[in-house]
Amino acid sequence: MARFRRKFCITLITLVLLVLIVTVVLKSLTPEDSAFGSLDGVELKQVQRDDHKPEQNKMNDSPQPGKDAQLEATLRKFPPPNYYVHVFYYTWYGNPKFDGKYIHWDHPQLPHWDSKVAQGYPQGRHIPPDDIGANFYPSLGAYSSKDPSVIEAHMQQLRIAAIGVIAVSWYPPNMKDDNGDPTDALVPLLMEVAHKYHIKVIFHIEPYKGRDEVNMFTNVKYIINKYGEHPAFFKYRTNTGKLLPLFYVYDSYLMNSEQWAKLLKHTESNSIRDTPYDAIFIALLVEEKHKRDILTAGFDGLYTYFATNGFSYGSTQKNWDSIKAFCEDNNLIFIPSVGPGYIDTSIRPWNFQNTRNRINGKYYETSLSAALQARPDFISITSFNEWHEGTQIEMATPKTSLTVYLDYLPNKPAIYLEITRKWAAIFGGERRKWQE
Repeated sequence: MARFRRKFCITLITLVLLVLIVTVVLKSLTPEDSAFGSLDGVELKQVQRDDHKPEQNKMNDSPQPGKDAQLEATLRKFPPPNYYVHVFYYTWYGNPKFDGKYIHWDHPQLPHWDSKVAQGYPQGRHIPPDDIGANFYPSLGAYSSKDPSVIEAHMQQLRIAAIGVIAVSWYPPNMKDDNGDPTDALVPLLMEVAHKYHIKVIFHIEPYKGRDEVNMFTNVKYIINKYGEHPAFFKYRTNTGKLLPLFYVYDSYLMNSEQWAKLLKHTESNSIRDTPYDAIFIALLVEEKHKRDILTAGFDGLYTYFATNGFSYGSTQKNWDSIKAFCEDNNLIFIPSVGPGYIDTSIRPWNFQNTRNRINGKYYETSLSAALQARPDFISITSFNEWHEGTQIEMATPKTSLTVYLDYLPNKPAIYLEITRKWAAIFGGERRKWQE
C-alpha cells in the first residue's frame, strides 16, 4: 500500500510538472499585442472592406486606462511626430457600407477643354470597387473616410511616417466639392482619433462656392468656436508670442488682394486681426506675380501645394531659394510642398504632360532634399491620400483587374511612409542647427 501511494505521488507530481512546462511553452509562443510591429520593415494590419461592422463613435466613452497605456507603450517605439511636417489629407471618400454609395472612387473622367481633343479620350464614371478613379489602388480598398477603423489605420500610418500634422481638406457645413458629399460632420471623430495618436489637425480651406472676405471671417469663426479648444487643434506660437491657429487657403488667388486685405490687414475696420479669431493664413503661390499679391493681401505666408515639379512657378523646385529669400525679406512663412510623384490620367486621361514618375522613391527624396535646401519654416506633403492625382504616400497594393493599376513594387506598401520618416528626422536635425 505504501508502495502504491509512493507511485501515485510520483505520477501526480510528474503530471503537474508536465502541465506547468506545457503552459510556459505555450505562453512563450503567444505574440505580443502590438498595433505596429517593429520599426524595420513595418507592415500594418489591413482593414478588410467587408470583414467588420461599423464601429460607433466613441468620443464620449469613459477612458480605458489599460488600453491607453498599451497604446502609449506602442507609440513610444516610434519617433515622435514632427509638427513642422504637414500632410494634406482628404476625407471625401465613401462606399456603400458606410455611405450608401461610392463617393469619389467613382470619379468621372474629365473632358479636355478643347472639344476636338476631348473626342479622342474616354469619358464616363469609374465603377468601383475594381475600377476606381485612381492610377494606384489603396491597400485599404475603396474605403469610406467615415469608417473609424480606416481613420485608425491612417493615424497609424502617419505615426510610422513621423508626420505631426494633417491639413484636412475643408468645406463649410452643408457645402462640398463637385464630386462628393459634405464632410464637416466627420471632423470631431477625426480629431478624436488624431489626438489619441498625438497628431494635430489644421484646416485646408477649399475654394467653396461664393467664398469672399465676409464669409471667410464667418467660417474661420465657426472652426475656432467649434474645434479650437480640442487638444488636437494645431496652434503655432509666433515671433510675437501669440499662440494662433494656422489655415492653408487653397486657390487663394481666386479672390483679389483688395478683398483679402479687408479680412487680413490690421488697418481695415472689419479685419480678423487682433480678434479672438486671428490666425496665421497661408496663401497658395502659383504664379510669380502672386508673391506681391500675397504680400499686399496681408497673408502671413505661402505654400506651393502641387507635386509636379515645373507645373507652376511655385511648384518649380529651382525657384524655392528665391521664394524663401522673398519671404525672409517680407516676414512671411515659407512652406514648400513636396510629393512622391504625380499621375492623374485615371480622371484626366489626356494629361500626360504633368505625370511625374516616382522612380522607386527617388523623385520624392529629390523633392524633400530641395525643400530642405531652402531652409523652410515647415514642409508640407502633397499628399497623404489624394488618390485621384497619384500623389498619395498612403499604402498602396498591387491590384489585378480589368483596370490596370500602378503599384510600389519592388518596394513594400509602406515605402513612402518610411521615406517620410527618414526625412522628418533629417529636417528636425537641420532645424535645430538653423536655430543655433
